[in-house]
Amino acid sequence: MNKEIKDLIEISRFYGQNKEYVIAGGGNTSYKNKEQLWIKASGVSLGEIDENGFCVLDRAKLSEIPNQQFSTDATKREEEVKNALLNSRVNPESGLRPSVETSLHNLFETSFVVHTHSTLVNGLMCSNQAAEKTLEIFGEEVLFIPTTNAGYTLFVMVSNEIENYKAKFNKEPQIIFLQNHGIFVAANSIEEIKLIYAEVKEKLIGALKHFQEQKEIAVSEKMTEVLPAVRMLLSDEKLKVASAINSSLISNYISDKTAFEKGIEKPLNPDQMVYCMSEYLFIDDGTAESIIDEIKIKIADFKTRKGAVPKIIFIQNEGVIVAENTAVSVEYLKDMVNDFCQIATLTQNFGGPSPMTPDEIKFIEDWEVENYRKKISLGGKAQGRVENKVAIVTGAAQGFGAGIADLMFSEGANVIVADLNEEKGREFVAELNSRETKNKAHFIRVNVGDAESVKNLVQQTVIQFGGLDAMISNAGILRAGSLDEMEQATFELMTKINYTGYFLCTKYAQPVMKIQNKYKPGYYMDIIQINSKSGLKGSNKNFAYAGGKFGGIGLTQSFALELMPHNIKVNSICPGNFFDGPLWSDPENGLFVQYLNAEKVPGAKTINDVKAFYEAQVPAGRGCTAEDVAKAIFYVIEQEYETGQAVPVTGGQNMLK
Repeated sequence: MNKEIKDLIEISRFYGQNKEYVIAGGGNTSYKNKEQLWIKASGVSLGEIDENGFCVLDRAKLSEIPNQQFSTDATKREEEVKNALLNSRVNPESGLRPSVETSLHNLFETSFVVHTHSTLVNGLMCSNQAAEKTLEIFGEEVLFIPTTNAGYTLFVMVSNEIENYKAKFNKEPQIIFLQNHGIFVAANSIEEIKLIYAEVKEKLIGALKHFQEQKEIAVSEKMTEVLPAVRMLLSDEKLKVASAINSSLISNYISDKTAFEKGIEKPLNPDQMVYCMSEYLFIDDGTAESIIDEIKIKIADFKTRKGAVPKIIFIQNEGVIVAENTAVSVEYLKDMVNDFCQIATLTQNFGGPSPMTPDEIKFIEDWEVENYRKKISLGGKAQGRVENKVAIVTGAAQGFGAGIADLMFSEGANVIVADLNEEKGREFVAELNSRETKNKAHFIRVNVGDAESVKNLVQQTVIQFGGLDAMISNAGILRAGSLDEMEQATFELMTKINYTGYFLCTKYAQPVMKIQNKYKPGYYMDIIQINSKSGLKGSNKNFAYAGGKFGGIGLTQSFALELMPHNIKVNSICPGNFFDGPLWSDPENGLFVQYLNAEKVPGAKTINDVKAFYEAQVPAGRGCTAEDVAKAIFYVIEQEYETGQAVPVTGGQNMLK
């Protein structure tokens, strides 16, 4: 890889990882020499790009495109231009598609071009005074391009304006501002690119009379009642992911409908439209039930008019709900909403917002190029058996819980890793989210023996992903000991975590699931207790653990009777011994050590003796694994006719009568 391509990667990531400049992979960068042009391929994220993310084009072929004759029909013309760009590729076998703005990059003779949708720049570009204030702040040596349809029309306009600029100044511009769009910066080194961007930022900040910092505002408990209903109302053909946010910027536009209409009712730039659509709902404040009723009516009207469900729903004084097909795209939507609210707020320094025109909106809505970009940028690996389901797994920072969470995540679930161990939990979540998937994991600290902590866990899950489809109560502790050894405090602690914890998880999960059932009656949900073979048969010198697990099966059967009318299935999974997990194998506090010290295994002199003793009791000849348990979990989730069961996963060690 030569230095120039390394520089291109560096500058791409520099701006691509900064949300002040790029959201959802938008913007593009390029490097050129006399013969070829390297440009970020459509749909590739700037923040993570490497040399394989750039499409290489023949500049001679690119330069011939303006001389070709294209259709006067806009849709046909853009298809013809797209094909001309594809035919200019040096490496068509890569399958990469050049950015629609490739020809714009080729107009510059400088080596590097960096195009972004800078929030600060768009605070000016999306304002009523964009043209005059650009001249006032930056002078004549920047090029301002008034708003027009994107694609070939924009290219022709920019090309003509660059020629006029050259005739006037005897050089090409280094800065081009595009109204309702963003900025192009061109230079022969990435150091100069950074310097120019820094100067633009400095001048814009200096021109602001008012600047409002974005501060997160916690959404109210009311939203945790509204969100599950809305998620179900939007989940027509595909189960959606939803989330709720509020901020100091959003609050500017949800005090009443007038503030909404004057500020953010219509899209300000194409990027906003591509991800958020061109229309958003505004819902009057009220009770949770009245808000849901109004949303239900407006969703139906939206579907009739636009043939789709809305993605953005603003609720007066409460915040905004965003919903999409994947957790990745929901995160983009949240960034986009905060971004266009900040842009709208910044425009107040320059005469207020100037949204896109109806013709421009229609062009972007119909433009295949932008729909392709969105599709590719939101891509990921194919999903699995529990795609888009929201699952809480308690005790998921390590051991069985981590294994279950990992396998649920691998099959497409959006997973809440709930645990007291914050360090291990966050490390595990970071590892899950490093995979190239459409779903997401999130850590929430919880003490399953504390009611307020579990209530908060469920509420934060709803805010993060929009609802709850599977509560997997896995957290548990085990302290072995005889009647002579066991203290009351230890017994009560184990009961609190292993028995009461399951009750609390069920208590706070079921209201959310009942809401989902109300608004999507045919949808099934699951509460699953990870029990134990000790819940099926007494365990010598392990009565505190076995008693809690026996009680857990009683809870399962009772909960199942109460909740099945709401399509909430309740089952217990009873695994055999997970010998490789920390519960058994921890060198200081693991059960092998505990059982050796308690002399629970006659004649055992080493930890290996204890392990061999327990393995010999399993007809399958080995301990249970997380994969074994996950198969049982997937079974109880996928079937709709079984509830109140204790499903053994013991390798034949426990057989039902």
